[in-house]
Amino acid sequence: MKINWGTGLVIGMVLFIAFILFFVIKMSTDDKYSHDLVTQDYYKKEMVYQQEIDAQQNSKDLSEKISGERVSDGWLIHFPTSFDPARIEGTVFLYRPSNEQLDFDFPLVLSGSNLLIPDNRLLDGRWNITIAWNYEGEQYLHKESIVY
Repeated sequence: MKINWGTGLVIGMVLFIAFILFFVIKMSTDDKYSHDLVTQDYYKKEMVYQQEIDAQQNSKDLSEKISGERVSDGWLIHFPTSFDPARIEGTVFLYRPSNEQLDFDFPLVLSGSNLLIPDNRLLDGRWNITIAWNYEGEQYLHKESIVY
């Protein structure tokens, strides 16, 4: 049987579509490829977004910015030295885009003007750090993506 160019083109397109569908079905049904990229309470978070924007702006307006660096014991975050560490209250949330089970948060407890996130809590890879803190009635928010 002789196959003309039109039949060959249709066969090639059908094989390509079957190839793509195989990978789409494999990725969507296999638990090994499951990635949690959306937060659980998306709509509730959206309602307070303007407050979040104002808090981020307050953080950007500081003369001394929050900075972080990797040290042998973990990730060290430096807060502005002009603030009294005992009067800073807030939380730190670490979000792992590739695995929801690794997300964690803890209350902000400073030693001096530094905060250490222990090495045993962080796996290698990308993390999104969100620090929400309050100082003398003013809200601040610092967001940073790091590769640990």
